[in-house]
Amino acid sequence: MSSTIERLPRDGSVCLIDGDSLLYYEMDKPTLEEAIEGLDQRLVHMLNSCNTSLYAGFLTKGKCFRYNVDEEYKGNRKGKGRPIIFPALQAHLIQNWGFTFIPELEADDMVAYYAFNTTRKTIICSPDKDVLQQCAGMHYNYRTAEFTHTSPDEALKFLWTQVLMGDSTDNIKGLKGVGIKTAENWLSGRTKDFEGFAMRKYVEQFGMVEGIHKFYQTFRLVYLLKTKEDLVREFGEVIIPELEIRTIDPPKEDEW
Repeated sequence: MSSTIERLPRDGSVCLIDGDSLLYYEMDKPTLEEAIEGLDQRLVHMLNSCNTSLYAGFLTKGKCFRYNVDEEYKGNRKGKGRPIIFPALQAHLIQNWGFTFIPELEADDMVAYYAFNTTRKTIICSPDKDVLQQCAGMHYNYRTAEFTHTSPDEALKFLWTQVLMGDSTDNIKGLKGVGIKTAENWLSGRTKDFEGFAMRKYVEQFGMVEGIHKFYQTFRLVYLLKTKEDLVREFGEVIIPELEIRTIDPPKEDEW
């Protein structure tokens, strides 16, 4: 799935930035000033790497809708507090870089939605495997500084792999005893009816009623919202703002 790209055309794409991890990378710095400088440097490096001055940044604020789907969503992270500077770092990205958030949506959902619903060429910038592998298109992993490209077929197969195995990082259970190797083997020769296949596996393990319930719950937890129909399914009528593309002429990294 990974590919090496020498250089992208200047301003050929808009960076859609999942900003949550940026905060976690910098929040343990000794001072707020050092953390803010670290954020700025990371963003400058990201835009320079993608050879663009165009971007839109997104954050998660508050609890998302998935906590209503399963109250134990991300329950394995309880007790892991955030340092006192965390809100200030969020405020810096919002006030000085124009990052935005939508209540009850995660930054993951926003980059997925806008990538799916714009005619502009985009590069999703995130270190999160869920985003990089469940969304088709060009991506930049800002943790490893690597570009990847995910095809529509790869994105679809990764989604259903997640439905079968769950996601331990977010405390999503999936099928008991099913890891990534088993899930990938089950789907390796399959080209259609992933939904029916996964549902049958849930029914086999949990019985008809509980199996269908757990199948649908797991799907809602792992699936990144990409279409207006997805939003209506979770929220009813909801208005999502048009993509606001910002531009910056970032200094070269040797100017810091």
